[in-house]
Amino acid sequence: MNLQPVLRGTLVLLGVGFLVANARLILEYFTFLRRRRSALLTWPSPKPPYYGMALAIGVVLGFLVFYKLVVLRRQAFGEGMMFLYYAYLLPLSRQIGRGFYEEGIWGISWREGEHQVTLIVISRLRNLARRLVVPGENYAAARRLLRDKIAAHAIHFTGTGLDLGGHDERDEV
Repeated sequence: MNLQPVLRGTLVLLGVGFLVANARLILEYFTFLRRRRSALLTWPSPKPPYYGMALAIGVVLGFLVFYKLVVLRRQAFGEGMMFLYYAYLLPLSRQIGRGFYEEGIWGISWREGEHQVTLIVISRLRNLARRLVVPGENYAAARRLLRDKIAAHAIHFTGTGLDLGGHDERDEV
């Protein structure tokens, strides 16, 4: 049985999957570039688990792509998409500042864990909730920023399903 077509098909399928992941990261990065002027409070993104291993995978894939293109003169779509992801886009995505922007927040909820504080953010632009891990050194500044935005009526909880009656919205923070 010849495994060549199966391997080629698997690599093309992986390439398509990584093409989607690459497009998503590129879109996220360009969105960040457009919004970074409106940053209120940001911090660097933490290194993902096994970050060094991901970079090593990128280096190995770089050699593999070079070998397939130059020496074997074959296409390297799948390997190329994986190389782009691990060697370039994953490190680039760490440049995206996590934090608060002028975009506006529909609702928030804090979850305090043993080693981190997580802010659950519900976007007013999309019907979607996201987690935002707030580093301990930025926790007080984040709470202060949110209280100030609520006091300035830039963030509203009334009419969002979070309105629990007559209370000061700043107490939500």
